[in-house]
Amino acid sequence: MMFWLTLVLIGLITFAYRFSFIALLERIKLPGLMQRALRFVPLAALTAITLPEVAIRQNALNLSLGNDRLVASLVAAVVAWRTKNVFLTILIGMICLYILQSF
Repeated sequence: MMFWLTLVLIGLITFAYRFSFIALLERIKLPGLMQRALRFVPLAALTAITLPEVAIRQNALNLSLGNDRLVASLVAAVVAWRTKNVFLTILIGMICLYILQSF
């Protein structure tokens, strides 16, 4: 019983914390500089999640062309830049990584 109560409380606290930003941002007008800066939050979060997986191999920074994940990521970045198509970017990146790891 204590486990479920704790789980529900954690869920409610998390919901309230996240919802507070949505509710407050509807009523508060943020300065233009802040609004422009907030546009980069998703990109920064995605970079923080993916960069260690791409650039760190065997507990060391590996920025060489021998790093298959780095090469596939660079190919995917070019595809994303040129096409602006998320599905195609993921598909080409995965195919590139598969080919590089096969040889």
